[in-house]
Amino acid sequence: MQYHDYATIESFLPCSTPKAWVDKALQNQEILLIDHAHCEKKAASAAISFMYRKSTEYPDLLLRMSKIAREELVHFEQVLAILKKRNIRYRLLSESRYARTLRTLMRTSEEGRLVDTLIIGAFIEARSCERFSVIAPHLDEELQKFYQGLLASERRHFSIYLQFATEYSSEPIMPHIERFRVLEQELIESEDNEFRFHSGV
Repeated sequence: MQYHDYATIESFLPCSTPKAWVDKALQNQEILLIDHAHCEKKAASAAISFMYRKSTEYPDLLLRMSKIAREELVHFEQVLAILKKRNIRYRLLSESRYARTLRTLMRTSEEGRLVDTLIIGAFIEARSCERFSVIAPHLDEELQKFYQGLLASERRHFSIYLQFATEYSSEPIMPHIERFRVLEQELIESEDNEFRFHSGV
């Protein structure tokens, strides 16, 4: 496989979201929205983390991650506004196993850790975009419009993470993407103990 074979989210992700997750999401829209807010906050935090860790070696990464962090915080504020409008209290939730489990495959070398973190970022953005797309048609008009409006930015963030992973790797990244694809599919298709935005079935 070549890099361009992964250029779209549809080709990058190993599987589609199961219908069982969509059904559960519709039954738990309050949790869906609260966890979505947490996801946006974590995405902003991840982008800022890149800015501090690689601020001098990678100026292009610094600038891009600054822009991504601002966009993610805007999305976070938008979800908070929706929660407030619907009288849903923003509260802490236990962390999804998704990102935590993907991180178990990270290499320990400096380059490997950087590239793998970028690949994980690409998976998170890609899966988020795919889930916005599959759940939106089933939601009320306000949420449908909001989620569909997020698709373009999620696709752009996915592309940015993947492009930087390719640029900063001294070796082909396809084998490493494949490592994560196998685990990502398992996480999406297997049973999960609790419903979250990135949970399994």
